[in-house]
Amino acid sequence: MQTRQGVNWERAQRVLAREREAFIAARPKSQALSAQAARHLLFGVPLHWMNDWSTPFSLYVDTARGAGFTDVDGHRYADFCLGDTGAMFGHAPQPVARALAAQAQRGFTTMLPGEDAVAVAEALAGRFGLPFWQFAMTASDANRFAVRWARAATRRRTILVFNGCYHGTIDDVFVDLVDGQPTQRASLLGQVHDLLPTTRVVEFNDLEALARALADNDVACVLAEPAMTNVGMVLPEPGFWREAQALMKRHGTLLLIDETHTISSGPRGYAREHGIEPDLFVLGKPVGGGVPCAVYGFSAGFAARAQQAKLDAPPGHSGIGTTLTANALSMSAMRATLGEVMTEAAYAHMFALAERLANGVAATISRHALPWCVTRVGARTEFQFCATPPRNGSEARAVMDDELEHLLHLYLLNRGVLITPFHNMMLVCPDTTEADVDRLLAAFDACLSELSELGELGELGELGELGEQGELNGR
Repeated sequence: MQTRQGVNWERAQRVLAREREAFIAARPKSQALSAQAARHLLFGVPLHWMNDWSTPFSLYVDTARGAGFTDVDGHRYADFCLGDTGAMFGHAPQPVARALAAQAQRGFTTMLPGEDAVAVAEALAGRFGLPFWQFAMTASDANRFAVRWARAATRRRTILVFNGCYHGTIDDVFVDLVDGQPTQRASLLGQVHDLLPTTRVVEFNDLEALARALADNDVACVLAEPAMTNVGMVLPEPGFWREAQALMKRHGTLLLIDETHTISSGPRGYAREHGIEPDLFVLGKPVGGGVPCAVYGFSAGFAARAQQAKLDAPPGHSGIGTTLTANALSMSAMRATLGEVMTEAAYAHMFALAERLANGVAATISRHALPWCVTRVGARTEFQFCATPPRNGSEARAVMDDELEHLLHLYLLNRGVLITPFHNMMLVCPDTTEADVDRLLAAFDACLSELSELGELGELGELGELGEQGELNGR
């Protein structure tokens, strides 16, 4: 018997084939729309990432509200992906929907500020402790712009990132360690510039490597998530950020913290909760309740340096910002989100459910004697195919198993539960209920019962499960 990650792999292949057939049979409208889309959409989808799901063809959404959505075939799902944090606070939060509807009658964009801009900046300063702010359309842009400000103000060209990081589509970060050597990521399409002269990469939690990389006093900034989330979750070891910040200050290097995902850790973010003091701070999609927008903040000291860099530069376009940056719709969405959605009460609800979910997933894994671990950052939970949590990007990447993830995700999806496609991340929102969490845990337990070495799979059981698909999907 062949095993993989503690799973009976021969049985897993049979389950996968069955689940694919069940998905196809239950979703004729999604299948028809996928066929129609293939005529005019590159790769058959609006964004090629939409092909990264575990499904035989795209799942088409009809409506999304709160903690769930309904597809075009009428199946209702409990959503633990939540737009990969774009809808971290639920789909179409009512305060945001009301603000958008009101602003839509007053104008979409003018390239001039409105009252909302002042209110949002004040709210951001009070919440995150950085006094000055600018806006962007996405976290990718915010990170790109923040890096440009860091380079301009320090007059240093080099940045540093941690191996396995992801900070959106800012090209500079697509450098990995391969067998210990910095290597430009082969998957980066169309990049004609060599990134290695201006991007350094070290492992997360490796203070000695960080010290060596900063030693020449030529690094403008370290761009980092305070806890890594995009290569599977990797938490900082005790004392890491205290020592890392001391190293950066010693070498005149700025700290740029990206909290687009780790805002799951609390209303003030991971950095402020754990004593990290960034010079620059980025927050993307969650801050507008899913409306395209992002923010980036400056410490008082760095803001003065950034303003001076602009004054010292020749007149002309800075290369920072777009005409839709800080448009009226996104500003109204951010004001509503910060004021009425990202509340202490919302986080308290999310944390309680995330704890229930994390404990339940861990208990299920233990019950099936699988060598997997569970990590939680506030409202975000993830399981990984290793017995102990990874301490850096290389360890996290080494235990990824795309085929097994696809099987697990498809099994859950066929039972009305969606988790994030890129790894095994699960997020709860203010509208998530205990029943939603229990539904996920029941489906996860059923899946592991079939896949683990202790499980059994019989023909009668297969037919019985398929017969229940309509009810399980809420039809």
